[in-house]
Amino acid sequence: MQAAIISLNVALPTDSLTYNGKPVRSGIVKQPVQLPIQLQQLGFEGDGVADTKHHGGPDKAICVYPSEHYDFWQREWGHELPHAAFGENLTTSGLIETNVHIGDMFRIGEAVVQVTQPRQPCFKLAARYDKKEIPVWMQDTGFTGYYLRVIEEGVVRPEDKLTLIQADEAAVSIQYANEVMHHHKHGEEGVARMLANPSLSASWRATLTKRLQGILQDTSERIQGTQS
Repeated sequence: MQAAIISLNVALPTDSLTYNGKPVRSGIVKQPVQLPIQLQQLGFEGDGVADTKHHGGPDKAICVYPSEHYDFWQREWGHELPHAAFGENLTTSGLIETNVHIGDMFRIGEAVVQVTQPRQPCFKLAARYDKKEIPVWMQDTGFTGYYLRVIEEGVVRPEDKLTLIQADEAAVSIQYANEVMHHHKHGEEGVARMLANPSLSASWRATLTKRLQGILQDTSERIQGTQS
């Protein structure tokens, strides 16, 4: 399995956006690069995030968005979209949410990366396009993209490809993960299946662990209620 890079994109945070009349600092307005670039543990050289509490870090070093979804959004919104329209570092062709799995490992140029979780769209996309519904729309469609962690650092070129070098045996797809997280599908079994995957990001692990505890507590209370 392999994906072409349509665009390799970076940006440092700026105050170019506004939301509810207030300036928003963000690195979401990324620009394509044409030269080789170093990929480090926390992402590409020359790239950055403003909100380090919710974005970036080792588990979310690289944001990937499939180019296959661009036509859908352009039809829905009625206008052309620029490169890196969703703030992604890699705009790709050939790897979408249904065939990418948490834990899959890819070689890209000199580097090795691993899938960690779906991308969770935030209000900064809404600010960029003045459409407050965008985060919900992306979650509802499942066209979220996904994050990668860096296993081996190295130089990446815009013409490189992402080549699968190790498929995760659990085969928890990004689509499945989105269904569990955002639509509460697959129940307790789905949450447990995701938590059993050691490659899952720390932030999603914390959220789903809390959810599983709530499910188990509700189940225990129902059982106690039927016995009283």
